[in-house]
Order: sequence, then C-alpha cells, then structure tokens
Amino acid sequence: MRLAAAIIGTVTLYAAATHGQKQVPLVGGDQKRRPNVVFVLTDDQDVHLSSLDYMPLLKKHILDEGTYFDKHYCTTAVCCPSRVTLWTGKASHNTNVTNVNPPYGGYPKFIAEGFNNNYFPVWLQQAGYNTYYTGKLFNAHTVNNYNSPHPGGYTSSDFLLDPYTYDYLNSTFQRNGEPPRSYEGRYGPDVLAEKAYGLLDEAVHAANNQPFFLTVAPIAPHANVIMKGDPQDGSHEVVFTEPISAKRHQHLFPNAKVPRSLNFNPDKPSGANWLLQLPQQNASEVAYNDHFYRQRLRALQSVDELIEGLVSRLEAYGLLDNTYVVFSSDNGFHIGNHRLPPGKSCGYEEDTNVPLAVRGPGVARNYTADIVTTHTDLAPTFFELLGIPLRDDFDGTAIPMTRADIEEAGRARREHAGIEYWGFALGEGEFSQVQIELNTYKALRISGPGYSLYYAVWCTNERELYDMTADPYQLHNLLRPSSLSNSSSSSSFPLLAAHPLPKLLSRLDALLMVLKSCRGATCRRPWDQLHPSGGVHALEDALAAEHDALYEEAALPRVRYEFCANGYLREAEGPMWEDREVVGRERNKGKGEYMRDGLRWEDWV
Repeated sequence: MRLAAAIIGTVTLYAAATHGQKQVPLVGGDQKRRPNVVFVLTDDQDVHLSSLDYMPLLKKHILDEGTYFDKHYCTTAVCCPSRVTLWTGKASHNTNVTNVNPPYGGYPKFIAEGFNNNYFPVWLQQAGYNTYYTGKLFNAHTVNNYNSPHPGGYTSSDFLLDPYTYDYLNSTFQRNGEPPRSYEGRYGPDVLAEKAYGLLDEAVHAANNQPFFLTVAPIAPHANVIMKGDPQDGSHEVVFTEPISAKRHQHLFPNAKVPRSLNFNPDKPSGANWLLQLPQQNASEVAYNDHFYRQRLRALQSVDELIEGLVSRLEAYGLLDNTYVVFSSDNGFHIGNHRLPPGKSCGYEEDTNVPLAVRGPGVARNYTADIVTTHTDLAPTFFELLGIPLRDDFDGTAIPMTRADIEEAGRARREHAGIEYWGFALGEGEFSQVQIELNTYKALRISGPGYSLYYAVWCTNERELYDMTADPYQLHNLLRPSSLSNSSSSSSFPLLAAHPLPKLLSRLDALLMVLKSCRGATCRRPWDQLHPSGGVHALEDALAAEHDALYEEAALPRVRYEFCANGYLREAEGPMWEDREVVGRERNKGKGEYMRDGLRWEDWV
C-alpha cells in the first residue's frame, strides 16, 4: 500500500493519547492462558477506493505486524445479512436473514430464526471465553426491542441502537440490562472508543480470569443517517447524508478524490439489469461524490485512532503477544463506479471484496495472502485459532494463518466465493436516495491458475461474465448479445481461460447451482457434488475434456429464477441442485438437443 508521508504525519498528530501508559503485569500471572481476540469491524469500508491508504495507524499496528488477505469477500453485500453470516458461519440462504429490515431481515428476523441462543458468542461462552461487544450489532435492533429479547451470549455489552445507530452526533447506546442512554451532541465514534476501552478493562480484570473475545463495531465510514420512526414495523423514514468526522479531522485530505478508475462514471453504461439504465453522472454529482469520499476518509480517522488505543492498551497489560487483533468490514462500497451513486448491494468487486487483516501469535508479519476467503470462514477461523472444535454445520472453512499454511493452502484451498443478494439497492447521499428493485442475484467469484472470473445470474435471468484478468473493472460483460457469436461451431466461440465460453459457462453455472442452496460440507466442497468419484477440486480440474459429457447432459439444470423476490422465497429460486434430474428434464422439453461441441448461445443468454 502506498501511504504518503504527509498523510502519516498529519493524522498521527490526532492519534489517541495512549502512549506512555505504565506497563502492568498480566492479570493472574498466567502467561500460558488461551489467546484473546480483539475484533474491529467497520461498516461499509472499501478496499478498491483506497481507504486503507489513509489509515497509517492500522498499517503500523496490524498490516505491518500481521497478514493481509487481499481476496477476502463478503457473501452478501449489505450490513445485516453479512453480519449474521459472520456470526453464524452460514451463508445467507441458510440463515434466511436476507435484508436489513423485517420481514426478511434485521434483528427481529435474527431472533425469529432462532439464532439468539445458537450463534458465535454463545458458542464462545460454552467454550470458556468471556465475550464483550460494543457498537452496531444488527439493523432494526432498536430502543424498543433491545430487551425482547436481549442479545444472547455476552458477558458485557454496550450496543448502538436504531433509530440512532448511524447518527454520528446523536448516538444511543444500551449497556447490559440498563435502559438506553442518549449521547446527543457528542461525536459517536469517540463515545464508542471510550466504551471499547472500558470493556477491554473489564475483560482484563474479569474475576474468573477467563480469556476474552472483544468486538468493537464502529459505524464509520457508513453514511450519516437520520432515521424517523421504528424500522421494526417499517414505518420509518430515512435520510442519508455524507459521513461526519470529528472536528479534529475536518481539515484533512482537502484534495482527495474518488480514484478515477476505468469504471468511474464511464462513458458507456456497464453491468446488467437496472445498471444499464443509469445515466452518466454530471459535474455536480461527481463533485459531491468527491466530497462524500473525503468525509469517509475523515470519519475513518477515529477508527484509526481506536486501533492504536486498543493495541497500546493490550501492550500495557502485557497481553498483546497473546492476542489476535483482527480488522475487517461487513461489506464494501462504491462511489461513482459503474455510474452508481454512493452505496453497496451489488456483486461487483468494489462491494464484495473487503479488508481482512490479522496480527497475533504465529501470524506472518507484513505479509499479503492471495488465497480466496469469505465471511463464512471467520467463525470457523476464530474457532481454530482458539482451539475450539469446528462445527459440522459451518458453511465456511478455517483460514490458515501461518505463512507455511497459507502457501500450502494456495495449492489446495477452495478458490471461489459464492455471493448472493435479495431485495433493493439504495443510493446514498444528496443526489440519489431512490430505492432500486429487482436487485436480487446469485454470483460466483473464482480465482485460480490462469483464470480470474466473475459470473452472475440476476433474478431477471440476465447473466454476466467478466474476465477479471483482462477486465478487472468489470466493464465488458462477455454475455451481452453484442459480445456473442452466432455461429454454431465451437471453434468460432470466443476463448476464455483457453476454453470456448460455452464449455467454461457450463462449469461455472453448475458450480453456482450447487452453491446457491448448499449447506455445511456441500458449501465447503461443492465440486464433490458434481464429481462424487473425486479428482475434481477446482475449475481447472473440471475443465478437463474427460468431463465434457457430464456438463453437456440435458439433465443438468441451469441457474435461473422464477421471479424476483425481496427475500429468500423457495418458489422464486428456481431449480435447486437436489432437484436436478426432474428439473433438467422438464426444462429441456421441446428445446432441442445440446450440441456435442458446446452449448448453443441461446441456451445461455
């Protein structure tokens, strides 16, 4: 990462005043106790807009001292479903929490699905850990429903509550069993930092001397949101503005602009579905995007200071060497990419590729890993790090942390991320707060030897395929009619990853078919479903000529939707992998035969 020295110097002036704390002995004197975890989870933080380059304290304390995973993906690009995935180790189609508000999502849906007594903090307590949390937990966790029931599994907690969660200058927190308390007029992220330090002190001085897991979940760099009404009953009104920074950071980065990548406000529309109708942004919208971007960077300075405050306190307590410090975000963010206003909810790289950095015992220092990892992997990873047996129902797998294990995993680990979304997309900020429907899709991001691809199927049954090596900004959908050959000869099909597109698509679609309804081991090893006799562990293996007949069989169903829905409705989801024989036969009635040298284009688009 490139980090200007001037930025480092300027921001460090405003770092939290935690240096020079007196060294105190480890509580209990037990240097062999099980490791602790401090997990900082930001909200809506990008990778591809370079926000990490403006966080020098993160770089100093975590990136330089640990490992950065540059192919880490959220599997649903919006807050609540992503967080439920993170705390259950299950993809959203298995949690059935698929939106930010009821009826399909939010805290009430989390409760209704029975997770409050069966998710990460509960499991940790059962394994002998004390658990602490402050900041945002889930959307629609409100001043009215915070104790009906109270979130389970926490030794001590101090939650941000709707409708004030994203109100930077009017936050409301709720500590343990106490009534909610308003902090109107104070800068919310600074209040959060005080609470985080207080919970860390509680964890260190706990009477039972158990190891601890502390989660700190600031709202930055999420937009500032003024919410009127109760999101639980759908009666609320929401106004999004740019994030707000602390006064001490208001002057920073006056010349920063959204990176002018090739997909920033392009001359021609890109993508598929409703994105193809987006007009090019005018000069006023672009200028506002830059302002919104600067405000995100300024708001993130409080997070940067928070990281230093936590690390310095761990060091003062003599706990730093026995603590994993983890940094990530619930989802990514776009500003102007593909002509989009500020927001998330798309399957593209800006929204799904999110930061993940870890320092701690045995973790490689100043190292970047390029293995594919996802939010479904975080719960099993924490279990592995803390010596807790993995659960069979985890959809993800533990992420290796030592350099040797990472390099070994690069030869054998899963190479794909399954991505899914239901419901609306929302533009944020001054120029666009229009809710876009028909934003339901399934997608596959896959990266292996000789290929880097993104494949998606929308609920309108439009399809997208991008060669991310040649087209990393996802501007040229290879499945748009203008990109397709009308020839019936496989020799005239365009080649991708050295194979004709129909051949490649048959494998990608089959893998996505398995992933869209997978559970547990099926999610962890989806190729085993397609090749139960073994020998296929990656796309490269599946492309071998010996498997052509399997993927050309008419009984193999394609991913498609029956209709667009704003939540996970089985009747909308189309064929599932377990239905493949019946559905495949029905789908192909009267549609002719598959070509032996590749599928016809009209069968794919």
